[in-house]
Amino acid sequence: QVQLVESGGGLVQAGGSLGLSCAASGRTLSSYGMGWFRQAPGKEREFVAAISWNGGNTYYADSVKGRFTISRDGAKNMVYLQMNSLKPEDTAVYYCAAGGWVRETTYDYWGQGIQVTVSS
Repeated sequence: QVQLVESGGGLVQAGGSLGLSCAASGRTLSSYGMGWFRQAPGKEREFVAAISWNGGNTYYADSVKGRFTISRDGAKNMVYLQMNSLKPEDTAVYYCAAGGWVRETTYDYWGQGIQVTVSS
């Protein structure tokens, strides 16, 4: 089993930056593909970014490409999402996920989510 805990969310003004962290426990993440997803009020959860097990490949939703960066630190068992040039439409609960690639249904483990609010 893998337990995931997100941190770093909060309130930021449009155009600002915020960094999310995902800490894993229970098992090393070194063999897992990792991802970030988000769910805005009244909308379905959507894919944001993914990183392969060794960090060699990344993939982004078009809506965040060029603004968000996903990374991982195997030694610390952590995954990160750096969010720059934030827009009000980035407001959502952000979820860390482990064990899959891009498609939501491929991920085995999920964090509880953390709120990110971007004010205009």
